[in-house]
Amino acid sequence: MDYKNELEGLVKIVAQEGASDLHLSEGRKPTIRVSGLLIPLVKREILKREDLEGIITELLTKENKDLFFKTKEIDFSYNTTEGVRFRGNAFFQQGSISIALRLIPKKIRSFEELNLPDILRSFTEKPQGFFLVVGPVGHGKSTTLAAMIENINESRAEHIITIEDPIEYIYEQKKSIVDQREIKIDTADFHTALISMFREDVDVALIGEMRGAETIATAVTAAETGHLVFSTLHTNSASQTISRIIDSFPGEQQAQIRVQLAGSLTGIFSQRLVPRISGGLIPAYELLINNNAVSNLIRENRIHEINSVIETSSQDGMVDINRSLAELVSKGEITVEDAYKYSLNTSVLERML
Repeated sequence: MDYKNELEGLVKIVAQEGASDLHLSEGRKPTIRVSGLLIPLVKREILKREDLEGIITELLTKENKDLFFKTKEIDFSYNTTEGVRFRGNAFFQQGSISIALRLIPKKIRSFEELNLPDILRSFTEKPQGFFLVVGPVGHGKSTTLAAMIENINESRAEHIITIEDPIEYIYEQKKSIVDQREIKIDTADFHTALISMFREDVDVALIGEMRGAETIATAVTAAETGHLVFSTLHTNSASQTISRIIDSFPGEQQAQIRVQLAGSLTGIFSQRLVPRISGGLIPAYELLINNNAVSNLIRENRIHEINSVIETSSQDGMVDINRSLAELVSKGEITVEDAYKYSLNTSVLERML
């Protein structure tokens, strides 16, 4: 089999069907994800071991292929001959090879195109601070962050650096200088790249993912020392995100990180992509803005009270996810059933519907 052509054919199907992901596994037909649903490509043959090994050879450099068979898993990026870009992960399961490929759109969409609130623009205009986009895997965090970085790139001259594993969206140089560094290719790890950032005259940093206390501590320090830092965590809400950050440090260091976070955090945006009645997905979201009340709660370790502040501070621009879901229901965008499915507190949501 010509695995290059096979891969190109599968990529065309992903594009034609508007899919977000492509799954390739031994013993199964290729499968795509469209609007959150997995759909097997029934006209394709069931994949065999030799097929997966052939596809792996097309996807990975020789060095990464050797590393994959040694470590049994690897993150990577892949560009087709037509310029279509994927973020990928190859792994073993029960001794068999599986590959998951996530389509990275070439065009970076605007806040309006993504149905995101315009208030996010204000966080891109700050001279410094720490802003997080959080949520479960596959709910658009990278796409939202890309829209924020692109807004800076289009509006003013800054030195932007991204540190990713792997690089996802590719930024065209506009008003800003954009340098993109990929872990294992351009730098050893997130922490090393962040330390180097202090000597690279950087204004804005995008950290693909917060991995460990060391990276978090350096990112917070960068935000304190005049940098505008954006990053992401796999957490469900703003309050859970703050707890996760603090709990990642040893007990004796937690008071210090609370003080630093209280001073440097600008906001946390938590999002879910909910099935739209008209087709596709639409975001429901929570927005925490770090005002004096929130800052004091973080400093005093009263994180459990933050949800109440969000619920009662809509006049300050904060958004409660239940209110976001209720508004989508009232506009006829999503079903009541899906609103309950994505709510973190259904009893509160019930009072709003």
